[in-house]
Amino acid sequence: MALARVVSFDGVSSDRVAEMQREMEGNERPDNVPAKEIVVLHDPEAEKSLVILFFENEADYKLGDEALSAMPAGDTPGQRTSVTKYDVAFRMAD
Repeated sequence: MALARVVSFDGVSSDRVAEMQREMEGNERPDNVPAKEIVVLHDPEAEKSLVILFFENEADYKLGDEALSAMPAGDTPGQRTSVTKYDVAFRMAD
């Protein structure tokens, strides 16, 4: 079963989101974050963000969670306010 790591952040400016997007474009994900997909949601007025990472299995989730939890605060979008693990019940896409 797929798993999702959902992280919420406060204090995320539009400039910071644009900076992160530039940094991530053209770069491969690190081996220690084996997420199959990453989705970043941003509310610019509230300066809040949600980052959702999808992992194929528990081993990949654990590896990614350990690496992401150890990240320096300056490498995150803003102030991390929560980290939650979810089972992916189902997904739909066009």
